[in-house]
Amino acid sequence: MKVISGFSKFDHKQRLDYITANSDLTEGDSLHLDDYCPPNGDQQRLFSEMIENYIGNFPIPLGVVTNMVINGEAYIVPFVTEESSVVAAASKAAKFWAERGGFKAKVDAMTKKGQVHFTWNGNPESIQQLFPEIKRKLIDETLELTAKMRQRSGGITDILLSDKTNELAGYYQIDVSFETGDAMGANFINTVLEKFASVLENISELNTHDNRVEIIMSILSNYTPDCKVNCWVECPVEQLSGWNKSLSYNLFATKFKQSVDIANLDISRAVTHNKGIFNGIDAVLLATGNDYRATAAGAHAYASKEGHYRGLTTVTLTDQTFRYELEIPLAIGTVGGITQIHPMVKNVMAILKYPDSKKLMMIAAASGLANNFSAIASLITTGIQTGHMKMHLSNILNQLSTSETERNLANDYFSDKTVSNSAVNDFILSLRSKI
Repeated sequence: MKVISGFSKFDHKQRLDYITANSDLTEGDSLHLDDYCPPNGDQQRLFSEMIENYIGNFPIPLGVVTNMVINGEAYIVPFVTEESSVVAAASKAAKFWAERGGFKAKVDAMTKKGQVHFTWNGNPESIQQLFPEIKRKLIDETLELTAKMRQRSGGITDILLSDKTNELAGYYQIDVSFETGDAMGANFINTVLEKFASVLENISELNTHDNRVEIIMSILSNYTPDCKVNCWVECPVEQLSGWNKSLSYNLFATKFKQSVDIANLDISRAVTHNKGIFNGIDAVLLATGNDYRATAAGAHAYASKEGHYRGLTTVTLTDQTFRYELEIPLAIGTVGGITQIHPMVKNVMAILKYPDSKKLMMIAAASGLANNFSAIASLITTGIQTGHMKMHLSNILNQLSTSETERNLANDYFSDKTVSNSAVNDFILSLRSKI
């Protein structure tokens, strides 16, 4: 394969010509890459400048979940997702819990952190003794960088030195805590950390003829256990009877708790359990222009904080009360990044009534808990496939390029039958064989 240089300098047509010549994409198909380009030239320029080697826009459906009540306030929550059953599942749970007091949520802290990783081969006791003075210099040298954040009651809240020399020769960390307000704060944190690294390299007491600070890297951490949200639903046990008539409310509650306990014991179940939570959270974070990859990484690490990977939810069940709770770190923002430049994100924020970052954390957590509740409730009653494949029916019909008549007949036929790819395919083939 020939290595190419300068692809990023190609114009749009040159990029498509190169891809067409070096892949299985036909020239005709390449034209469809422009199908989802907005007619507004400024918007199109905005999209094309968001990533390197841009060739087109990739649409994902945007839907909304209604009846989402959080701390007594009703929300219409936008979801961006390709999975057909996610919005339906969250909507069903949101309505169910809206009739039982809604979701409750709280954010206790919003502390993010970052680290400067470096080596230094001097006496460990010496650097510990010097650290109060090092800390003062680090703060003083970044006052200009942190000024605006401090004006918004944020900035650096703590700086710690971690001696890791027993684990790796000469290895230390400067561990820094930040408050970043309504911004996720990644760029701010990384800028401050890189300045810290420069300061460390120039502290005379650390950089002598015999010993010098060698910076390994300076980077924020996506593990944010002190930037977390708690979200829960609660009701008298007998009120669970409204979900499904196939189980008594007591048996429903018991099996629900057992399923959550299993997710806290077994890693195979825990991973899928937590994926169900992120069905809702990721859909909200995508819609609001947040980094869903960072939050997923941090949450999965949080799920392992006790030494084994577990589910992120717990059930408290008494004779009278059912309580289902999610505790999850979510370092997200409502300013910065693409949140204020992406036209669809702007619309989403308006639909959400312009939440601050705390409210958005609670909205995302409630969405995750709603999806997870629906998933478990289905698993312990009808099974997951009944509802999921019903929602997936339209996707299968689209794959088969069905006509409107065929779609109507298929929807009627499968209204009381199990949906599967093979069953739908057989049904459509049987219709076409009669023509």
